[in-house]
Amino acid sequence: MDPTAVLARYDLRMRRNARPDAPGALIERAGAVVRQVAGERGWNGVVWSGLDAAGADRAIQDQIARFTELGRDFEWKLYGHDGPADLAGRLTAAGFRADEPETLMIGEIAELPLEERLPDGVRVVRADDAAGIDLVVDVHERVFGTDGTALRAHLLARLADAPGTVLALVALAGDEPVASARLELVPGGDFAGLWGGGTVERWRGRGLYRALVAHRVRVAAAHGCRHVQVDASAMSRPVLERLGLHALTTTTPYLYEVRPEGR
Repeated sequence: MDPTAVLARYDLRMRRNARPDAPGALIERAGAVVRQVAGERGWNGVVWSGLDAAGADRAIQDQIARFTELGRDFEWKLYGHDGPADLAGRLTAAGFRADEPETLMIGEIAELPLEERLPDGVRVVRADDAAGIDLVVDVHERVFGTDGTALRAHLLARLADAPGTVLALVALAGDEPVASARLELVPGGDFAGLWGGGTVERWRGRGLYRALVAHRVRVAAAHGCRHVQVDASAMSRPVLERLGLHALTTTTPYLYEVRPEGR
């Protein structure tokens, strides 16, 4: 895999030519910025920017004005190779708050292991109804310690309105949900997203995370995808590297809270 060429293709297809990630969301292109505008529970934010030092501050203020007009908090998803070099500082100065950085990792499916090994007594099932989504969200909340309300709404909307674009999985030990993950597909795209992989604490170290990666890679391959991509945490990056994914750049969420009275 040529990392430079793959990153350039990822930027073009998944960021500059981004498609909405949920029913009802819109992609807007404004100069050198591509952003998504979604509903109250959807993801709102900047997907791509191609800025220089002369125009960066104006573009930042334009995005703040747009989302303030809508009354929605939003995220500027900043990649490590985005310009100008001081864009992170400019965002902070404009009132954004940086969240934890992650690593964009991409693997070529032809080079990745597809064998799925599960512990005895554990099975992986597709969550394709409300009861199944509740199991996925239960794992998510236990693993990440966050409220899964928005995730539940997102997955249910995708299953109802665009079922071919998302696959939610849950690993069950008997009837207990012990790990979950999802695969997101862009119709006609060659990058599939691996999201939300997590295992409850007492089941870690038994290969469940790896098994869920392999399961999703096989599904992505069956849909004609060439690559899988992950925004990897520090915990998952070593596992993904052992599986053959490559670290290409960093990605950091810069969050802006829109106050009703404005800023």
